[in-house]
Amino acid sequence: MFKGFTRRRIDVGDVEIECVVGGAGPAVLLLHGYPQRLEQWADLAPLLTGSFTVVCADLRGYGASSKPADTGGTYSFRAMAADLLAVMTELGLDRFAVVGHDRGGRVAHRLALDAPGRVTALVPCDVVPTLAMYTDVDRERAARYWQWYFLPLPAPFPERLIGADPDYYFENCLVSNGGVGLEEGYGAPQLAAYREAWRDPAMIHASCADYRAGATVDLEHDRADLDAPVACPTLAVWGGEGLLKDLFDVEAQWRARCTDVRGVAAPGGHFFPEQAPAFLAETLTAFLTPDA
Repeated sequence: MFKGFTRRRIDVGDVEIECVVGGAGPAVLLLHGYPQRLEQWADLAPLLTGSFTVVCADLRGYGASSKPADTGGTYSFRAMAADLLAVMTELGLDRFAVVGHDRGGRVAHRLALDAPGRVTALVPCDVVPTLAMYTDVDRERAARYWQWYFLPLPAPFPERLIGADPDYYFENCLVSNGGVGLEEGYGAPQLAAYREAWRDPAMIHASCADYRAGATVDLEHDRADLDAPVACPTLAVWGGEGLLKDLFDVEAQWRARCTDVRGVAAPGGHFFPEQAPAFLAETLTAFLTPDA
């Protein structure tokens, strides 16, 4: 995977972030979702390198990046965003577009809020803003997104349950949210990388801590920024065969938080970056180079 890319491990202070870098041109940062790692972009990233400098990074706590113990706020989106700003600075990429799927989409949103002078465009993939996931809740949404209420439970309860059979738990996440079987929806090298990562107890703890922050400090940060909308061009992308579009008006949710928004449905379910990389690459290229 990532033939022609350079793999880097960058010290950003309290953690080290794993990333791969390839291509040439305006910079694009790709951020994976839960429960994946940067290999989520293995099929998509090479399709962009003819036009862009592409950076794919493991969020703190995921993949090969550092996994510190949670001390409260350790895994906030603000902390993750700061990591990635430092990575892009180290790479000499002062301004960049950011594309994030799932949890990566939330980190991307926080990057656009905290560093508006550096983020040129925002592409959240199959997410609505974090605040909506806790404030716009009804029975159907709670039943479908039960992980949002299970994972933030106090340690070590979710960690123990997940750790008893991590392959069963995380593969169920991929199948139930993706709408297709493992072999149909995900490449064998990607699955091997995912399994290697999620079998690590430190990753299990970190991913739970990520959701604990999402239910606490991240909500505080989001409420504080309700009157500070994202100004850069924003493209909301959602799975045309996924559930999010049935439970939320995705584009309207982003219009409430950003000033320049358009939206598009991608083929596939929640994990369309793996299932429809060519469509997403074409869509991103058109959005990020509108005058080409």
